Amino acid sequence: MSSIVIIEEDDLMRGLLTEWLTGAGYAVRERGAVPAGADLVIVDLYMPRQAGGDAVRAVQQAHPGTPVIAISAQFRPGLAGSWWAARALGARKLIAKPFTCEDLLRAVRALIGPAP
Repeated sequence: MSSIVIIEEDDLMRGLLTEWLTGAGYAVRERGAVPAGADLVIVDLYMPRQAGGDAVRAVQQAHPGTPVIAISAQFRPGLAGSWWAARALGARKLIAKPFTCEDLLRAVRALIGPAP
């Protein structure tokens, strides 16, 4: 089963992401350190208590090659700076909040394939 780690401070958003992903057949870990062998990390880049950019860098240092999806309400058309900053950190996909379940699953499938 594909293993996905979610780094998101908002309890409701984290719960929704977990519900969508587990409903699609993925195993989800919501908190704690990113374990070796995680298939994917989803991180909110703009969190009040934790710098999402630092989280992405830590994942890339500890687990090079682990794909990262960056999510944020700060991503908007015309704000290329946020897009390029996330890419520079190593995020492979970017999703602007609000997004749908299908938006999320499309990005996940593009990086790690469908759930087994």
